[in-house]
Amino acid sequence: MDMWRFFDVTHREHVICNPTSLEKMDHLVGLLRLPAGARVIDIACGKGEFLIRLAEACGIDGLGIDLSPFFIAEARKRLEARAPGAAITFKEMDGAEFKPEEAHSFTVASCLGASWIYGGHAGTLDALARMTAPGGWVITGEPYWLHEPCEEYLEALGLPKEAFGTHIGNVEAGERRGLELVHTVVSNGDDWDRYQGLQWSASFEWARSNPDDPDIPEILRRVDEEKAAYLRWGRDTIGWAIYVFRRR
Repeated sequence: MDMWRFFDVTHREHVICNPTSLEKMDHLVGLLRLPAGARVIDIACGKGEFLIRLAEACGIDGLGIDLSPFFIAEARKRLEARAPGAAITFKEMDGAEFKPEEAHSFTVASCLGASWIYGGHAGTLDALARMTAPGGWVITGEPYWLHEPCEEYLEALGLPKEAFGTHIGNVEAGERRGLELVHTVVSNGDDWDRYQGLQWSASFEWARSNPDDPDIPEILRRVDEEKAAYLRWGRDTIGWAIYVFRRR
């Protein structure tokens, strides 16, 4: 089935489509202390929550890019409801194909939880740094292993161990590129449980409300498999953090 429809169903109750909290997102927004008119780009922006909160707090000039037509439509709807006059544009496109008109032209370049777009964490840092002005912010959201993952969990994820690194490894990847780590916003078990649990409940309620939808068996099968993998291995094996770097 269409992957974006799957994510639309499983994430329909999410405000932020990552394992973090609204309080931590507000902490990040406050940490940046952006001036009005600061240029911000968010790659794989999801439903646009990071940009909308920045617009509400600072009056930024923002660009959000996401390949999901469902998320982009929801982002535009939320922007119109909460900050209709904000200078924010949402584009439905592959973030990897976006090329700014001018290099190093954004105050903030972020990609929270979608480093696969650039082939991993290191590639994401490289891409964002090319967009960011000197002294600007490079922000990534990235998983990391809490300990060595077992083969059964890797098989369930369909990923090699090398897909993710360690927490310190994620930091050092930025430092090797001349970026200065300023802060980390680290997710905890509650953040992960909320992120996963909302997917389970959203899928169940959607299936109950749409009993004739032909995608029900596939969606519920995938959700059940992901639920089992998370409960058996994932909760104690994988972490997630937002890494806040400044470009020297």
